[in-house]
Formats: sequence, structure tokens, C-alpha cells
Amino acid sequence: MQLLCEWRAELSRLLLFNKPYGVLTQFTPVAGRETLANFIPVPGVYPAGRLDADSEGLLLLTDDGTLQARIADPRHKLPKRYLVQVEGVPTDVTLQTLANGVPLADFVTKPCQARLIDEPGGLWSRVPPIRYRKAIPTAWIELILREGKNRQVRRMTAHVGFPTLRLVRWAIGDWTLDGLAPGQWRELSISRQPARQPRVIGPNASKNRGVSFNPPISNRKETP
Repeated sequence: MQLLCEWRAELSRLLLFNKPYGVLTQFTPVAGRETLANFIPVPGVYPAGRLDADSEGLLLLTDDGTLQARIADPRHKLPKRYLVQVEGVPTDVTLQTLANGVPLADFVTKPCQARLIDEPGGLWSRVPPIRYRKAIPTAWIELILREGKNRQVRRMTAHVGFPTLRLVRWAIGDWTLDGLAPGQWRELSISRQPARQPRVIGPNASKNRGVSFNPPISNRKETP
């Protein structure tokens, strides 16, 4: 029993949650609003980073403060993949402008990856649905950023003249929404992070500077 407790103490809990539209990224209750507490009955875990209420998709939560800081800290440059539905159809020149970095009011965005994609297959319907205007088509962009300033994606697309209608964060590092419907979460157990490790290594160490990852040892949980 003592050995089992010691083994568990060396593991961190990591939850992958598909945050629905409108849900606040906090456990503290807010009158008339849904929060993480409405979906995740797991004590002692906290979000590693944020996701705006009007955005959807992947949110990571953990009980390891060091791990939490390293996932959220842009110095570790975990790539974040966003699927963005915009009003209008961006040109190649516009996409290159996004990729090169755009000057916003308080900073210039760092170079990123930007490309036009087909509407993602199998993506759930948003509730409430986005607003459509008959005279203006919409398009989907894939953006991969290694930073995450306040409302950055929305500000970037607005700056180049294509307002964001829907924003879904699909992946952080090698963790993705695969198999998670809105409101569902999955739990992994990974090695606890040393407090002063110079960097953390993601699920695919050769490609990703992120969180050290050991595949869960028969310790994986999913919401119903």
C-alpha cells in the first residue's frame, strides 16, 4: 500500500476538456453562467491557461502547479492549433500577412502558420449558432500559434479584415480534442514535473517543447 501511495504521489493529473461555447474558464460560480464546476467534479485541478467564454475547444487542467505554469507560459512555445471560421474568404496575401505577424494596438504578433482549410468534418454544431449574412460567404482558417495573448486570434483576423465568427482550439502541443464531445473530459496521469527543470517535453519530444508525457498506465478516465 505504501509503495502504491508513493507511485501515485509521483504522478500528476492532467484533464483534457472540450469547453463548450459560453462556459467561463473558472470554478468560481457566477450567477446565470456555466463554469468549469458544471462539468468537472474533480477536486484540486486548475486550468493551465484560459479560453474565452465565446471560444470553444481544448482546455487543459492539472493538479500540478509546475506543470500548470509550464503549459501556460509562452516561453515554452507549445503550439496551439485553432480552427477559425471567418466572415469572407481570405486571399493568399491575407494568409501570408497573418503568418508574418500583424501589428495590434499593444504588440506585434509573432510569426505563425496560417492556411485556408475546408470546413472541418464532424465538427459539432455551436449553440447558439453563429450569425450568417446571405451576401457574405464564410471560410475556415487553420492557425497555429506559439503565443496566446488576450483575444489574439480574433484581433488578428479582424486586423486583416475578416472578423472571426467561430473559434475552436483543437490542440495544445500533441494533445487534441479527438474523441471528446463538447462538455466531455478525459484524464491522463503523467510524471510529476520537477520544480526547476529548464524545459518540459511534450508527448512527441522530438517535435514539441511542452509538458513531459508518460502514457497513462491503465489510468485513463472519460466522462460518460
